Amino acid sequence: MSTSRNLTIGVLALQGDVREHRAMLEECGVSTIGVRRPAELAQVDGLVIPGGESTTIGKLAGIFGLLEPIRAALRDGLPAYGTCAGMIMLADAIEGGTADQETFGGIDMVVRRNGFGRQVDSFEAVVEFEPTWHDHFDYPATFIRAPYVEKVGDGVEIAATVGDRIVAVRQGRLLATSFHPEITGDTRIHELFVELVRS
Repeated sequence: MSTSRNLTIGVLALQGDVREHRAMLEECGVSTIGVRRPAELAQVDGLVIPGGESTTIGKLAGIFGLLEPIRAALRDGLPAYGTCAGMIMLADAIEGGTADQETFGGIDMVVRRNGFGRQVDSFEAVVEFEPTWHDHFDYPATFIRAPYVEKVGDGVEIAATVGDRIVAVRQGRLLATSFHPEITGDTRIHELFVELVRS
């Protein structure tokens, strides 16, 4: 593990915007590595789980021997940030998934897969991101085949909504958004995750 001044944040490199997340994190002043193996997971202070296709990510995590190590690391307190499909992967329960779908879990929430519709239903919206541990701000969010959170447990903080749909949550050192901040050029949410890792 790194010191707080020299963090290394891993980006799960099985599918999705790995390069884009790494670029955003490096703009925030931290080192990054792609995580494909348990040995790489052991080197990181925090983990970003990108978007993609959640059933595929779950299957590939099993093939690469990462499913149980990531679950164990999250239980042991590894900070993680999931975007879009990454939000699904951090959910303890899914609606609209396949019968055999695997997640890492960690956040006491029910996420509806493809909740906002298919690729053609993608949209942009300015969301008011108002986490309790930081000043709130308006964020230009891009939703692509996005999930949303149907229900949260008592320990989960709702950080942003679109209408009555929950699109950002935090539980302890775990953060999840249903949108894709890595494609906006706006590093503020990655900065919040880096703050969580440093804390």
